Amino acid sequence: MPLSEEEQRILQEIEKTFYDHDPAFADRVRSETVYRHAGRNLKWAGVIFVLGLIFTVGTFTTSVWLGIFGFLVMLGSAVYFEENLRKMGRAGWQDLSSNMKANGVQGSVSDLQNKLKNRFRRET
Repeated sequence: MPLSEEEQRILQEIEKTFYDHDPAFADRVRSETVYRHAGRNLKWAGVIFVLGLIFTVGTFTTSVWLGIFGFLVMLGSAVYFEENLRKMGRAGWQDLSSNMKANGVQGSVSDLQNKLKNRFRRET
């Protein structure tokens, strides 16, 4: 059901106010997609899995309980990885992998560096 002219005008006013009030947040919302959010969660789940593996291997010989804890961390991150992979679906995975192929590892690292620089830049 299409919006009436009055509803469209009200919506445009709300959008304009939103963009005028907080343009940085508006840009971030505009650029954020479900695929990017799930892709970021996949990266963190992979990092946590590797850290859990290192923790398990390093502590299993000294304490079985610490080894089991490390295994549970690995299991939890694997489940979290699988959930986010399902959220992305095939289209999201192809979008993420094509961006990585186009930018390459160096492009992804430089994008991350730029984001971190912008986040911690002091406003004068």
